[in-house]
Amino acid sequence: MTRKSRVVVIDDNRAHSEGVAEGLEREGYEVAFAASGEEGLNEVRARGADVVVTDLVMHGIDGMTVLAEAHAIDPAIQVIVVTGHGTVESAVDAMQKGAFNYLLKPINLNELRAVVASALEKRGLVRRAQELEERLDERYGFEGLVGNSASMREIYSVMRRVAPTNATVLILGETGTGKELVAKAIHQNSPRKVRPFVALNCAALSRDILESELFGHEKGAFTGAVAAREGLFEYADGGTLFLDEVADMPMETQVKLLRVLEDGDIRRVGSNESIQVDVRVIAATNRDIGPAVDDGRFRHDLYYRLKVVTLKLPPLRERPEDIPMLLDHFLREFREQYQKPALQISPDTRRVLVRYTWPGNVRELRNCVENMVVMSTKDTLEIADIPDHIHAVPADRTRPVGVVAPMSLVAAEEQLIRDTIDLTRGNRVEAAKLLGIGERTLYRKLRALGIQP
Repeated sequence: MTRKSRVVVIDDNRAHSEGVAEGLEREGYEVAFAASGEEGLNEVRARGADVVVTDLVMHGIDGMTVLAEAHAIDPAIQVIVVTGHGTVESAVDAMQKGAFNYLLKPINLNELRAVVASALEKRGLVRRAQELEERLDERYGFEGLVGNSASMREIYSVMRRVAPTNATVLILGETGTGKELVAKAIHQNSPRKVRPFVALNCAALSRDILESELFGHEKGAFTGAVAAREGLFEYADGGTLFLDEVADMPMETQVKLLRVLEDGDIRRVGSNESIQVDVRVIAATNRDIGPAVDDGRFRHDLYYRLKVVTLKLPPLRERPEDIPMLLDHFLREFREQYQKPALQISPDTRRVLVRYTWPGNVRELRNCVENMVVMSTKDTLEIADIPDHIHAVPADRTRPVGVVAPMSLVAAEEQLIRDTIDLTRGNRVEAAKLLGIGERTLYRKLRALGIQP
């Protein structure tokens, strides 16, 4: 059932506020009225509001205070101030401070209904913008990056320091380690977040097409250029341009990119006119650029211009303690997407997935979990649900965990616990999940065995 829009009417003339409230109730709104600014704000704090209609001049808390306090409670609340002819100047001041509109006494109910309807429309737009911002923050903010290993905590620390700046960033990491996700998180936590984030894979395009994509072109600049077109630097003006696989950029394009980084000037293909742009560049590569610089395939001046700050993302095999957390993260994502809310991962399945070294890194792990969720017909993901290619890996592509020689049950349990604690690098929460026991149970066993994580 759709919630009714809620309007709070505040006026120290009770008869007036009741009349206004009654007029709005006929439009199907949920309406509350208050005889003082204090009472009205208490109502907003207790039950919320979409729109507040408040008299400007009241005893005690006046309409300007109501405006400020209502926005402190919820910035999306739309406030309409009501004033007499003698205080129109104050009403205009209220609008400059964030009021949606003002109405003159005596109130025309038809006019009030129209203004409230417009205010609710704006309220909806503001809320949708806030929700989008929250989703972006959740997906691309630092909290959207999953992992609590020491190497990932260091990555987060550098990202927090570099995000508010305009420094160029070079992200190094194997395929699938999340280089674009890190670039988006830096953008989303920067002052440029309200402007575009644009990504381009430099390895996927020929030199001519790459330059047209980056810098745009004029009509007739080459065969097929039937109209002028702005490039990604122009489109991303004020925002961030992410250049993936920058090590594969042709030498001629490198020269033009260096000029943009140094001067902020671009020229469309086929034009002699310079266009000034303000774009932050974040570059990435899955291989070391050093050898390309040494043998002249990548300009050393561009290399040093790009690597003002360097982030090296560790492969997943170097941070196995993050795998249980990633498993839970992707399981939640795909349970919701495919509407399987009861689905869980068995402890045995977790152990197999943690032992695998994930050559495709986080991307491969994510695809594996999605495959398992899609294909599952039960409420628990078992070893049989793991894709065959993971079962079939050679011994050197898994981490040994568990018993390797005949021994007593007590000794076997101790070795399994020690191996799991080593595997998770002392993280008791993740170790307990892998072992399929509670954290308190694990803690008791660790104390009994004299193991200090």
